[in-house]
Amino acid sequence: MIFTLLSCLLLNTAVQAALDTWTNGTTEECVCEAFLPNGTFPNGELILLESTSIEINRKLEIEISKVEMYEVQIKVYIAKIVNLTVLIESMEADPDSYNELHIEEVKIKIKQVEALIVELQTSLQITSAVLITIREQIDVMISALTRLEITYDRNLVLVTRRQYIILQQKLLECERRHNEIFNPNIGVCSHGGINRISKPIISQLNANLNSGYKYGGWGKDSSPVSGSENMYWYAGAADTLFTTVTLYSDYYKLIIRQAFQTNQLYVYNKYDWRGSGNNYIVRSNAVYYQYNNPFRMAKFNLTSATVETKVLPEATTRFSYHYSPNQNLDFAADETGLWVTYATEASNGKLVLGKIDENSLELREVWQTSVFKPSVGNVFMVCGVLYATRSVDSKTEEIFYTFNTHTRRETYVSIQFEKFQDSYVYLDYNPTDQKLYMYNNGYYVNYHVWFNQNDTPKLNHEN
Repeated sequence: MIFTLLSCLLLNTAVQAALDTWTNGTTEECVCEAFLPNGTFPNGELILLESTSIEINRKLEIEISKVEMYEVQIKVYIAKIVNLTVLIESMEADPDSYNELHIEEVKIKIKQVEALIVELQTSLQITSAVLITIREQIDVMISALTRLEITYDRNLVLVTRRQYIILQQKLLECERRHNEIFNPNIGVCSHGGINRISKPIISQLNANLNSGYKYGGWGKDSSPVSGSENMYWYAGAADTLFTTVTLYSDYYKLIIRQAFQTNQLYVYNKYDWRGSGNNYIVRSNAVYYQYNNPFRMAKFNLTSATVETKVLPEATTRFSYHYSPNQNLDFAADETGLWVTYATEASNGKLVLGKIDENSLELREVWQTSVFKPSVGNVFMVCGVLYATRSVDSKTEEIFYTFNTHTRRETYVSIQFEKFQDSYVYLDYNPTDQKLYMYNNGYYVNYHVWFNQNDTPKLNHEN
């Protein structure tokens, strides 16, 4: 707009000078019409976003310093507990050398440590709430920037977008350190199952920046090889045909769409390894997915770019999930290994769950459930327990059913969580960070998962 008006002024000046020369002083008027777009660039909104980023950065710096302080405190508390343990063991070994006063002093020290731990736990919970709020603010800002980038000049938005990506990186690092303190048992199944799901964390629209790419998935490797612990993957399409999987070295690269590897499952006149559906996963640097033709399981090695397939006995293509067609084989991974869910004609559409041997691609064990697959939104596995979801309304999803493979026990539950948008095609749990990854109408969405921790028996999961 500014450029147009300046051009108009310069043109008026030049033409006026020419007319003055040609008409010997006669005055003429030159009119320059500027056709402005329907909407001018919202500079005010961008300035507000930048000021918000400064405020969020300040909050993050405060929380990061708190987490650093918590780490120091924990080391001090551990030292106190170790000293107390040594003292108690000494008293047990030689009780005659200690009187009631000594015992009372030990009790006081134990209560002091307990009070310190309770105080630290409260502080961690407050920090956790603050980090969730910061993440929500950043997600809102990223969505706004994505909208501006698509609608207006991309270069004008780029600097601010990078600021927010840096903030997201800081937040992820702070969350990682916080989780290691608050929940050091990632990968361990000493809990009583899912207690609740966080609000949706919306990263942004897919790497293709195409809202028509409604089918696909994204996430992290559930059992990463050394060096790829931070790697993310993405696959998206306008239909349920699975043709490409793209890899990013970390979250930052995912957000700015800088891939380090793209794998094509179809090359004309060479090979056709394409799949169907959306419920594929990456595990140990291999993609497990539903082979398109003929219908079977497939394992695509991301290093060697080779494919191995295996027929899944009795599996049928007649029953899919509620939200999407061709969801016939659903692969999942948890703390205990690799799984696949499907339906058979013999089961009349009810879900069947199989444990996969990752080396042979054979089923090691199979369980029959009583839940009808077309009524299910999606399923995922945690510690050998299957969780099935269904729609409550346009904004709410519900975990309504669980099947425990250790006890063969089925349970109907109600754990509701926000869906972000009315339908999604991909939902999987990742044991490396205890998060749910969802692909919802082309957006990257994820959730924190909380578990029942009090007075819960350990799950005797397989190795």
